[in-house]
Amino acid sequence: MYSLTVRDHVMIAHSFNGQIFGPAQKLHGATYIVDVTFKRPELDQDDLIVDIGLASQTLSEVLSDINMQNLDEIEEFKGRNTTTEFMARVIFDRMAASIEADQLGETGKGLTALSVTLHESHIAWASYEGSL
Repeated sequence: MYSLTVRDHVMIAHSFNGQIFGPAQKLHGATYIVDVTFKRPELDQDDLIVDIGLASQTLSEVLSDINMQNLDEIEEFKGRNTTTEFMARVIFDRMAASIEADQLGETGKGLTALSVTLHESHIAWASYEGSL
């Protein structure tokens, strides 16, 4: 299986509900380093996994909806704890929809899997991976 990863970042604010979150129940900020890994069993006719430029542009567009936003104020996330794990799945779903909409051009058509990793810090991160 071939894989290629592009990286970007996003800055958000949010708070959590539940005693398990301790002081994170209060509004706080996070800057996530976001890695998206594209996978396919064979290279395309140009010996590529995916066009890096289109992959980077698509990731930037996906992140723009949440960048510099308070996630507590976004209707889609009302009543949810927007944990790192939860947000990895959100970004996965949005990237998968972009791939389905042909935003990665011809190179996106042969992709079979995708992984999204959000790095909270140098010592903690969470991922979501799935088939396309």
